[in-house]
Amino acid sequence: MSEKILEKRLYTATASATNGREGRAKTDDGTLDLPLALPKAMGGNGNGTNPEQLFAAGYSACFGSAFNHVARAQKIKTGPVTITAKVTIGTVGEAFGLAVELTAEAPELPREQAEALLQAAHQVCPYSNATRGNIVVDLRLA
Repeated sequence: MSEKILEKRLYTATASATNGREGRAKTDDGTLDLPLALPKAMGGNGNGTNPEQLFAAGYSACFGSAFNHVARAQKIKTGPVTITAKVTIGTVGEAFGLAVELTAEAPELPREQAEALLQAAHQVCPYSNATRGNIVVDLRLA
């Protein structure tokens, strides 16, 4: 698979993390500034967020926007849509890897229509495009 070069840059986010999983993450504009901690499940104290939670929050928000984008393009009124991302970290041989489960709740849509929008959003979402072929991403409809 070849790299995809951006044709038009719309926005660049800048964030820094100091001291890895047991430090602090912040954005250059100061809107995000929070402690990081190893989760209790991995032997940490859990007194902060972690990269998997941040990835889950970003992916769910981005995927929700992609879902709404394809719905608008098809002139479909969705009603409220909630995307829940579960991001799991584990081992892959000697390295670490991620797996993602995305669940969409679109109670005002017929199931077939919601499923079609879910699949279309997965083709549009930048997170889905970045992870495709690299990690398992399971799509579910609640």
